[in-house]
Amino acid sequence: MKRFEVITIFPNIIHAYLSEGVLSRALKRGVIEVEVFNLRDYTTDRHRQVDDYPYGGGPGMVMKPEPFFRAMDYLSKDGIKRHVVLLSPSGRLFTQAMARRYAESSTCLTLIAGRYEGVDERVKRLVDEEISIGDYVLTGGELPALVIIDATARLIPGVLGDRASAEDESFSDGLLEYPQYTRPAEYRGLRVPEVLLSGDHEAVKRWRRKEALRKTIKQRPELLREDILSEEDRQILREIKEEENGLYKGG
Repeated sequence: MKRFEVITIFPNIIHAYLSEGVLSRALKRGVIEVEVFNLRDYTTDRHRQVDDYPYGGGPGMVMKPEPFFRAMDYLSKDGIKRHVVLLSPSGRLFTQAMARRYAESSTCLTLIAGRYEGVDERVKRLVDEEISIGDYVLTGGELPALVIIDATARLIPGVLGDRASAEDESFSDGLLEYPQYTRPAEYRGLRVPEVLLSGDHEAVKRWRRKEALRKTIKQRPELLREDILSEEDRQILREIKEEENGLYKGG
């Protein structure tokens, strides 16, 4: 069973998300475990204060180091091996490859969700890495923590009903996912591509690869790396280029 931990001042944000959908079912089946720790429980003053004004002046408040250190002191008593992540806009960008690495590790993943203007720099001595989910700033680390839990958990066997679902999605092989269709075959004049109705599994497989390559070129060209392309991929890319130029005759 994969264990996740979240340290936050808003536990209900985490609990609310985990109460629905795939992760809720995985929790009930015991495939994953998520424990949430309220940072305010590790304060010592009657106001349960977790933030203070920054030294040197400036806007906003900074999260104090003491509650984080006390929280980690408490967690370390159980002897569980942990990989501690601080959610931070200045961290490394979270990727599918990182989610897979976390999913395959037996180590507990402990996520620290900061707030306000950030955490006291000394808190970073407690963590193994800093992670960001994108080049933008949120009001807190709870959403990034949930993103990481969701992306990681769905790669763990038993979380999704169909293991192939996780293996056949965007980024799983370095490309964006091919377009998906379901019934009806035609709706308001919009038809499902004929190849998907043909029953020709090889033709469907090639069409999906081609459309995944086409979408990646159009929307995320930086994902196309030589090391992920087969010779057939290169042929398909030539076809796509010829189609764009009006030269491809099919076949």
